[in-house]
Amino acid sequence: MGFFQAYKMALKSIASNKIRSFLTMLGVIIGVGSVITAVAFAQGSTKSITDSIEGLGSNIISINITGRGSNRNITYDELKTFGEENSSEISMIAPVVSNSMTAKSGTLSRQTTVIGTNEEYEYIKSRHVQSGRFILSFDNDYMLKTAVIGTAVANDLFEGQNPIGQQMKINGQMFKVVGLLQEIDGSQDSSDDDQIIIPVTVAQRLSRNGIIRTFTVQAVDSATVDPAMTKLTEYLTQKYGDTNSFRVMNQAQVLSTLNSITDTLMIVLGGIAAISLVVGGIGIMNIMLVSVTERTREIGIRKAIGAKRKNIMVQFLIEAIMITGIGGVTGILIGLFCIRFIIGGLNITTPVYSPFWMMLSFGISLGVGIIFGMFPAYKAARLNPIEALRFE
Repeated sequence: MGFFQAYKMALKSIASNKIRSFLTMLGVIIGVGSVITAVAFAQGSTKSITDSIEGLGSNIISINITGRGSNRNITYDELKTFGEENSSEISMIAPVVSNSMTAKSGTLSRQTTVIGTNEEYEYIKSRHVQSGRFILSFDNDYMLKTAVIGTAVANDLFEGQNPIGQQMKINGQMFKVVGLLQEIDGSQDSSDDDQIIIPVTVAQRLSRNGIIRTFTVQAVDSATVDPAMTKLTEYLTQKYGDTNSFRVMNQAQVLSTLNSITDTLMIVLGGIAAISLVVGGIGIMNIMLVSVTERTREIGIRKAIGAKRKNIMVQFLIEAIMITGIGGVTGILIGLFCIRFIIGGLNITTPVYSPFWMMLSFGISLGVGIIFGMFPAYKAARLNPIEALRFE
């Protein structure tokens, strides 16, 4: 019996038990579809974050203060002085004091993120206004209660009206809206559109804990990043006494850390996919063993008319591979559907299609068919033809 004939017989066997064949390949379909969707979500999220980080430029340095002690807290004036003294390496410094606060306008209110910063934040973070103006230096110098709001906040508090020049309350304090930020995420809640930017000097008084623990530095150019990081490290070490009280990272280091996290996530996803496919393989083996029992008489007849052991084994192996192959292709199609219409359609994150993971998942599904189809095929091939013909 040739390969083509064995293929036709395996196809006929699958077609004659459509429901059972579908249930058999269901584990493979779910395993392949889920891993493709999960990988697309992970890679899409990573791409969105990476694009945002790279969009800030290669000369951006992020500093996080972790040290405790009010006598060692860095002030806005100290940051300004440090930037002026090192202007050959540093072009801008933007402090950040961030808290969740309640904003009100008339009877309308919402909980949102309030960021206290300065005028240089606009250029370092590329957060420009579509109307009005951004925070200016004199807002901080004179501690003016001015606010620049995101579109999500504007839609909720001002309901389509022009917010520029209107009054609003933040934690009970009256502020004047001077700018409306450009829309980034479709005015979604918990996004960059859901925030209010105010002067850092005002934010420090408004907040119970107005300590500056985060600030971003823009080096003059990519060549001055390392010298700027060295000076920042020396300055903060002198300020806090040890290097464990702060972290200084440039964009390359952030991307390296992100890639490391992504690689770990991919390994975890690969493990989950492997478990799913192994479970599907066990299901295939069980159903194939049932099939061998049901077709014992058929196997006996084929052996009686001259079929060899390898012919029987090849037929059952091809059947198992076809089941997992069809399941793998269906899983890929379901994964593509989820990427296109769920991840992309609902704008959850950037849709990313990974041919490598699709082919890897499909290859593993075929491997599962071979491995878990081997035992049923071997059992069928070892049947005694006389005893098989007696089977009822």
